[in-house]
Amino acid sequence: MGIPFNQMARIGGYILKNEVMRVKRYPLVLMLEPLFRCNLACAGCGKIDYPAPILNQRLSVEECLGAAEECPAPVVVIAGGEPLLHRELPEIVEALLARGKFVTVCTNALLMEKKLSQYKPHKNFNWSVHLDGDKPMHDKSVCQTGVYDKAVAAIKAGKAAGFRVNINCTLFNDADPENVADFLDTLRPLGVDGITISPGYAYERAPDQQHFLNRTTTKTLFREIFKRGRGGRNWDFFQSALFLDFLAGNQTYHCTPWGNPTRTVFGWQKPCYLLGEGYAKTFKELMDSTDWDSYGTGNYEKCADCMVHSGFEATAVKDAVKHPLKLLALSLKGPRTEGPMSPDIPLQNQRPAEYVFSRHVQHKLEEIRAGKAGTEVATDAAE
Repeated sequence: MGIPFNQMARIGGYILKNEVMRVKRYPLVLMLEPLFRCNLACAGCGKIDYPAPILNQRLSVEECLGAAEECPAPVVVIAGGEPLLHRELPEIVEALLARGKFVTVCTNALLMEKKLSQYKPHKNFNWSVHLDGDKPMHDKSVCQTGVYDKAVAAIKAGKAAGFRVNINCTLFNDADPENVADFLDTLRPLGVDGITISPGYAYERAPDQQHFLNRTTTKTLFREIFKRGRGGRNWDFFQSALFLDFLAGNQTYHCTPWGNPTRTVFGWQKPCYLLGEGYAKTFKELMDSTDWDSYGTGNYEKCADCMVHSGFEATAVKDAVKHPLKLLALSLKGPRTEGPMSPDIPLQNQRPAEYVFSRHVQHKLEEIRAGKAGTEVATDAAE
């Protein structure tokens, strides 16, 4: 696995402490989105479909650090939008590291080489470069030619400067298992430290609705990919082995959306990073006021096909801590790629989808016009 030992140990201790104290719900990763603006417009993205006044908002340094103080998660993942457009991001990262957090900055890498000198290598800091496959696969995914080459150049520059650099790879229903396996083989020579891989989530506002995976095709795809990983191929995943086993259809997991709470310019997003169906002013309000049992596969139509790491990684990590022998056996053998799959969660009792995006956007626009919203964003958007 590509996860550093100190991070595994800290998270394991944190989980055990909460389990001993019988805390029912607790976060593992704070998903921090200091802005929504991006310098790409990927067809599968549902994070940037906002009017310009909202795209021009940002979370201040104080708001970002306040979110990390409210939320006790040991890991902070900074995403967006494109977080490198936020000119105060280096200050945010440095302050989070000083508070003992494990910090990952997710980026499409278009600005990474230019910005690299503003950051310092740290044992608890990772870059996570968006890379959805080889050059044709990735450039198609992000709807712009030349992005793959810039991402690879940024990875090399980051490694040369002494940083830990991971990649995050999102797969859709046009992914070919052999091509994906070949792509994963290219990452070790690049010096990539770890791989985060996940099926794409069906954002309701994404321009492309035709290429999202359902649960059956997800499991089949990942079995075929992992099957090609045997026989000498060695891929360093920055993920729980049990989550990968879940992707291969060998675990029946329920989503734990409170495991990855999200703070955005709207507030604390209910219920998760992927669905914005309400916002709380504080982390405590998020945890106390969200009807968690009304979400997740089997409970809500929008969640029916979701197998994304931001929803299920926390479930897998907690399972690993509770059942270390199960994890050890899996680590020795790898995910099973043949035979029957674990039973899936029945969907007949799920509630129908609600569509509330426009209401939240309108409310935010009214706040902005009334002068009650956050700071106008200072970005390098022109780049």
